[in-house]
Amino acid sequence: MKPDLKLFILETCPYCKQVFKWMDELIAENPIYATIKVDMINEKLNPDICNAHDYYYVPTYFLDGEKVHEGACSKEKVKEIFDKYLAQ
Repeated sequence: MKPDLKLFILETCPYCKQVFKWMDELIAENPIYATIKVDMINEKLNPDICNAHDYYYVPTYFLDGEKVHEGACSKEKVKEIFDKYLAQ
């Protein structure tokens, strides 16, 4: 069974836009990352789901219910999260 990867975002957040750029770049560099299913949850459109998770800043990644990153994110961190996903 594949792990559950959630990414909480806001469309107006500059850090979220940067994470999208990192994800696109990583997929272009390594097509195996294209197999990763990321459930992107817009904080504004899904307040009930967001309230059920413990975080304060976007972007925030949860892997199988565990918070693995919160806030501004580097390309290396996104790669680390993707690699952790693939290792499960």
